[in-house]
Amino acid sequence: MHQLAKCGLVLAGLFLGGMFTVKAQDTTSARNDTTQVIHIIQSDKLNVLTKENAQLNRFIGNAIFRQGNTLFYCDSALINRATNVLDAYGHIHINQADSIHIYGEYLHYEGDTRMATLRDNARLTDGKVTLSGPELQYDMNARIGTYVKGGKLVNGSSVLTSQEGYYYADTKDVYFNYNVLLVDPQYTLTTDTLLYNTGTKIATIIAPTTINDGKTVMYTTSGEYNTETGEGNFDSRPTIEDSTATITADRITMDKRTGLAYAVGNMVYRDTAQKMTLLSNYGTVNQVEKTILATQHPLLIMERDNDTLFMTADTLYSGIIKKDTFTVAPVRASTDSVAVTEKAPARVKARPPALPNIPAGMLPDDTSAFAKKLRQAAGDSSKLVPVMVAPPDSALVPLKENALAKLKEKGEALKKDSLAVADVKEQVISNIDTALAIAKDTSKVFRPAGISLAKDSLNNLKARLLTPKDTAGLAQLSETADTSSNANDTTEIRFIKAWHHVRIYSDSLQGVADSIYYSGKDSIFRFYRNPVLWANETQLSGDTIFMYTKNQKADKLLLDQNGLMVKESGPNMYNQIKGNQITGYFTGQAIDWMHVDGNAESIYYVQDDDKAYISVNRTLSGVINIYFRGGELNTISFIKDPEGTMYPFTQRPLDQMQLENFHWDIKRRPKSKYELLGTAEDVKKPAEEVPKKEEDEF
Repeated sequence: MHQLAKCGLVLAGLFLGGMFTVKAQDTTSARNDTTQVIHIIQSDKLNVLTKENAQLNRFIGNAIFRQGNTLFYCDSALINRATNVLDAYGHIHINQADSIHIYGEYLHYEGDTRMATLRDNARLTDGKVTLSGPELQYDMNARIGTYVKGGKLVNGSSVLTSQEGYYYADTKDVYFNYNVLLVDPQYTLTTDTLLYNTGTKIATIIAPTTINDGKTVMYTTSGEYNTETGEGNFDSRPTIEDSTATITADRITMDKRTGLAYAVGNMVYRDTAQKMTLLSNYGTVNQVEKTILATQHPLLIMERDNDTLFMTADTLYSGIIKKDTFTVAPVRASTDSVAVTEKAPARVKARPPALPNIPAGMLPDDTSAFAKKLRQAAGDSSKLVPVMVAPPDSALVPLKENALAKLKEKGEALKKDSLAVADVKEQVISNIDTALAIAKDTSKVFRPAGISLAKDSLNNLKARLLTPKDTAGLAQLSETADTSSNANDTTEIRFIKAWHHVRIYSDSLQGVADSIYYSGKDSIFRFYRNPVLWANETQLSGDTIFMYTKNQKADKLLLDQNGLMVKESGPNMYNQIKGNQITGYFTGQAIDWMHVDGNAESIYYVQDDDKAYISVNRTLSGVINIYFRGGELNTISFIKDPEGTMYPFTQRPLDQMQLENFHWDIKRRPKSKYELLGTAEDVKKPAEEVPKKEEDEF
């Protein structure tokens, strides 16, 4: 026992001597630290183990070590002094210069290379960014954190996950590789390779990448995206896609806060809902308002079943018509219009019957021109000229709503007095019959696209009133009056504006103008300032031209004020017709017949069966009707006091062979769709030859 006690004292002395020696060495190393030695700060217990001629120091409980400016905390550790390797276990915490903190449950640290490997809930943080994974490696010298077995980075509200990640603590850059996913409350980003800066929150894209914010999807292969502000610059033909449209260009700059995107170089904007494609070298897209402004030789392509329309101009703009707005059909009757009494040929569209007497309660309290004509027609239907009158859209809305309101009021009155059921029902049904008669007759009179009278709704109401349960029928009637007038139309309707050197081309129709406006609400093209159209070989012009379309096909054409039709009959010989207003109706893709109204004049070259010229007829009339067959003029009818002169062909006065304001602009006519794909200068040259009139800007 005495010998054992003596040996224990000797060992204790050696241990204490060693400890004092270590503390002395630590003091010296603190002044001359080579950053290689792992210094012991504290530990509850120390064991010395010898394994394969190597001495291992085992530290147990609250162990703390230091190397340079880095502190290591753990529950227990083993240090191999020969290899300068530290293996630590339990509640690992590495603190590098109070800037980088690393945590885990196991640490393998090589003191010579200063490379740390952590496993089991390993994570690295600089106070703002947290990098975590099943295994992390951290290079103390280069200050680079790495995971290669999957991991994630959390930066504020953004979470990035990938198979591999490399974090550069000095520059705040992170390099992600394989199955990269960035999730943010505002969007998600997926790619295979990504560079990300945790300080600026800018993602540098170097591989095919998809950014999805729930409303739009961005596809790109290169560029930069600020994940905090939503600003991005993308190259290599990026694409932005939403529920209705797609935009692609050589380069796109976007800002999520404003919803603006700027497309540069070979832009292609595709509206899949409207079957519209817009090509340009530069475009501005507002993703919030769903508008697009295209410059630098834009080309619009409107797809049709058999006849696609191409349009080019200096500037093109398209947007969505707001739900609380409406477009008024700009067709108006000339003051010179007269009722046509001549019996029209079988090919002419039938005139509508006279309007029935309209009860005073059914008329809207409206002061519009359309309402006044209805009131006049109620007293004397012969005063209304049905051929050229088209009501504004807004005129029909009060008519339908007031009628339904009247029906609703009668239904409410019935609830108060059930004895009046039979009388009220009979009167309501009478009013419905009258409304149906109006709808039936006016459907023939008024033909602007987009107008629909609620005939089916009125028939349904009438059917309800004829059921045995009158009270229930009127109760349903009251509910219907509420819901029918407040129905929400979620369909997006687009409009198009084009101005300066506008040219259009389709197989059936070509044209030029200074400005064009098209609305999908009424399906009308409006041509402004020196407009000229060509249908087959006929030139059509006027101060303003309105082209109505139906089911994506031309349905009606109006040459408003100074309307002129010209067709070349021979060298310096032109068949001509002019009037205040000229209205043309289409069948298929060809003009069926035309109505010339007000100060109508014509010059027509008459030929025999061998196409030899016989005479020239010059005629003045109030109204002229022109009928076509197979795209060629077949019959002309002169109505209301026609006056004319027939000149033998050889004796025709050459100075009277052109009507007032005559012009033949065949050089301005687009010859093919490929011509519209030329440069902007090519488009301007023929247009500059046209004399400009003193008119208001569009």
